[in-house]
Amino acid sequence: MTPRDFHSRRSCQKPNSQGGATTLRRIGTLGLLAAVIVWPQTTFAQTTDTPAGVQGNQETKKRVGDLVVAPASPSNVADLQSTQGQNAPPTDQNSESPSEAYPHVPPEQPPADPQWQYGGFLDAAYLLDFNHPSNHLFRSRGTAYKVDEPLLNMAAAYLRKTASESSRWGTEFTLQGGQDSRVFGFSATAPNLPGSEWLRHLGPTDVSYLAPVGKGLTLQAGIFPSFIGYDSLYAKVNFNYTRPWGADFTPYLMMGVNASYPLNNKLTGTVFVVNGYWHLADANHVPSSGAQVAYKVTDHTTLKETVLFGPHQSDTGFEFWRFLWDSIAEWKTDRITTAFEYHVGTEKVAAPGNPRALWMFAQLPVHWVFSKNWSATVRPEVYWDRDGRVTGVSQTVKANTTTLEYRIPYRKATAIVRLEHRIDDSRGPGGGFFRGGEVAPGIVGLTPTQNLVLLGVILTFDSHFQP
Repeated sequence: MTPRDFHSRRSCQKPNSQGGATTLRRIGTLGLLAAVIVWPQTTFAQTTDTPAGVQGNQETKKRVGDLVVAPASPSNVADLQSTQGQNAPPTDQNSESPSEAYPHVPPEQPPADPQWQYGGFLDAAYLLDFNHPSNHLFRSRGTAYKVDEPLLNMAAAYLRKTASESSRWGTEFTLQGGQDSRVFGFSATAPNLPGSEWLRHLGPTDVSYLAPVGKGLTLQAGIFPSFIGYDSLYAKVNFNYTRPWGADFTPYLMMGVNASYPLNNKLTGTVFVVNGYWHLADANHVPSSGAQVAYKVTDHTTLKETVLFGPHQSDTGFEFWRFLWDSIAEWKTDRITTAFEYHVGTEKVAAPGNPRALWMFAQLPVHWVFSKNWSATVRPEVYWDRDGRVTGVSQTVKANTTTLEYRIPYRKATAIVRLEHRIDDSRGPGGGFFRGGEVAPGIVGLTPTQNLVLLGVILTFDSHFQP
C-alpha cells in the first residue's frame, strides 16, 4: 500500500469488512443559531475537498474527555469545573456553558428549576505546514487534517435540557457541520452504517432520565460523548486547538445506551452498550460494551479508568474482539491543570496467521491560566502502533504541541483566538508525513518530521431560558 493509498480512502466508501492486518478505519440568539446551522452547509463546497479516502485509514475519535463521568444529562452544573477531567478552561475565563463542556456530571444537588440551554459556535483555522505537501493533508489524521488553506473546521448549534429531581427527563440535540465532521466516526475496514451521511451531522443527540433510585440513576440513550479519552471532538472545549493522536484514534462519540450511578460523593460508576467502536461504521451486528469508574481523590485530583471491548471485524468470535483500556489522572487548581492519560489496545486480526495487533498512547498536557483572558498549554505525547493496525502503518509518533490562547468575552458570546505550534516525528516502516509534490504518479513524498503553525478563531454563544 502506497502512502497515497493510505491517505486517500474516503469515509463514504464501503471498505472491505474483513479488515487487513495493517489497516483500520477512519472514521445562539435564534438568528445566530440559524446562521450556524446554514453556514456549514453552504460552505461545504469550498471546504470539503477531502481526499478520496478516509484520512490515513484514520480511526478518529472522540470525543469528549470528561474526567469524572457519570450521567450524560447533568443535574448539577455548579461543580462542573472542579469535578470534570474535560479540559475546559477555568471559570474565570468566561468559557462556554459548563454543561456543554461536561455532558457527564454526577447529579449531586439538582437545581430547583430546570433550564433549557442553547447556543452554537463557529470554528475556523489556518494550518501552515512547513513541508507544504501538494495534497494539503496532515497524514493519518481525521481532525484539523487540511493544511495550507483556511477552513471552517466545525460549526454547531445545540439545544439541551438537563435532567433533575424536579424534572426527571432530559434531552439534547446538536447539529454540526464542517471539515471535521466528514471523517470522524467512520472505519476504513468496515461498511458505513446506513444513514451515516446524515448521522455525521449530529453531535450529542439523546434523551436521558434521572430515575429515583438511591442517589439517582441516570439513564441515557442516543448519540453521546465518548467515555474514552481526555479530549473532545470540539476544539473549543480543549486546551489545544489540534487534538492528540490518541484522541483521533479512539471514538469521539458513541451511539447506544448508558447508565451511571454515584456510589458516593467521590465514586461514580458507569456501564454502556454501543453499536460499535466507531458509531458510524457497521463492522458487524454485535454491540460493544464498556464500563468506567471515576474517583475524586481530593478536591484537586481525579482518577478515571475506562474499558471498552467488542468485535470490530466481520468475524465476531471472542478471540477477535478488540480491547481498549484508558486511564486518566488529573490534578487541577485555579491556575494550573495537568493530566496524564495512557491507553493500550489490542486485537487479534482475522487474517492469515491471526496476528495480534498492539498499540499504546500517552500524553501529559499542562495548562496555565495567566489571567482572565490569557492562558497557555504544553502537551507532549507519544503514539506507538506496533503493527499498523490503527494508523495504517507500523510507526512510533512523538509530538509536542504548544498553544497560546486569548479569550474575548462579550455578554453571552466569547471569541477564542489560539496561536499554536506542533512538531510531530514519525519513525518506522511506512511512517512519515507528506512533503512537497509527487515523487511518482499519485504518490506524495514523505519526511519523518512535520512542523505546523496555526491560527485558530472560535466564536461561541451560550445562553439559557426558563419555560
